Amino acid sequence: MPTLADQIDALLPQTQCTRCGYPDCRTYAEAIATGQTEINRCPPGGTEGVVRLAAVTGRAALPLDTSCGVEGPLTVAVIDERWCIGCTLCIKACPVDCIVGTHKQMHTVIESRCTGCELCLPACPVDCISLEVTTPGRTGWLAWTDTQAKEARTRYLDRNERRSRTGLQHAAQLEAKAAHKLEHLETLTKQAEVPGELDRKRQIIEAALAKARAQRVAKS
Repeated sequence: MPTLADQIDALLPQTQCTRCGYPDCRTYAEAIATGQTEINRCPPGGTEGVVRLAAVTGRAALPLDTSCGVEGPLTVAVIDERWCIGCTLCIKACPVDCIVGTHKQMHTVIESRCTGCELCLPACPVDCISLEVTTPGRTGWLAWTDTQAKEARTRYLDRNERRSRTGLQHAAQLEAKAAHKLEHLETLTKQAEVPGELDRKRQIIEAALAKARAQRVAKS
């Protein structure tokens, strides 16, 4: 049985744009479900989005909170290849993995996947990204489809899972490296003429090992 947060999340356009003041659509949905925030803080969903949320929550429909932005058409990011320096910062900022490229090589946007979240704009250090309107005359849910929202959510969740998995692997590598150094230091201690210095190094490595273990536990 879907929870109220599930039902609310299903009514959001899944741009993951953070304009509502929350880190993603799911967190905003949970905040609405628990009464921590209003239903009118999603500019991509627009007025129709507020009406949908009012119906599922039983709250009164409110005007869109313009402090979060204004309702507009669907846009896609476009990278000017003449200025792109291949810094990869826009790739890291994109919540739905629609930007592809490698370090020091020009990047490009997969337009069919772009949600127009605008998060790549401030990330670009050379201001080579702009937005193009793809649904002129249609805004909010008139510019979106449920299918697009579901696909965007799936890409966002897949991206988070991949990054979490990569983070765990990195933490495990750090832990193994610190453990190896500690083992090597124990061998040197038996041969050392200056045990005080080796003790100092041991403390540093043990602290690094403890930190690596804590990071791995936190990420898992």
